[in-house]
Amino acid sequence: MYPAIRMLWQLYQHRKDPALPLTGCHVSHHYCLPWDIDLWMELNNGRTLTLYDLGRIPLARRVGLVNLLRKKRWGLTMAGAVVRYRRRIRTFERIEMRSRAIGWDARFLYLEQSMWLKSGECANHIVYRSAITSAKGIVPPAEALAAMGQEVASPPLPDWVRTWQQAEEQRPWPPMNDQPTQE
Repeated sequence: MYPAIRMLWQLYQHRKDPALPLTGCHVSHHYCLPWDIDLWMELNNGRTLTLYDLGRIPLARRVGLVNLLRKKRWGLTMAGAVVRYRRRIRTFERIEMRSRAIGWDARFLYLEQSMWLKSGECANHIVYRSAITSAKGIVPPAEALAAMGQEVASPPLPDWVRTWQQAEEQRPWPPMNDQPTQE
């Protein structure tokens, strides 16, 4: 189930936070709750992706994107992700989530998020490729930024993100479905 109450709490908790620049970092704090865990008594990998919404949506509000999306009746969707899991997050453990945009290209925004343990260790890290969408399809980030009064160039994307972009361009879509099914 989607953590709607937790999302509302985050939006309420950060309602008076100051605006952020486009690449500013939104910091939020969360707990791993009993319904977030898997059979190994740690934060479920799929739930991790859902919990990242709790940082991304307030970030989008703080940089002014949510107001633009509402005004234009646009949406925000995920078009890909690359994630690393390195440390376990246990039930009732408090985490710090850091969320920020690291840049954009002609079609996508690239958002970086990470969860940090009390010990100072990074538990996991994800980069999302996100698209702003309208009834006509993908809205170029430059068009969205211009509508926000922010006609700025993207910071250079890290080399590893550009390598990921290139790998995604080579990846077949739709996926090959020539594997025999097992009965």
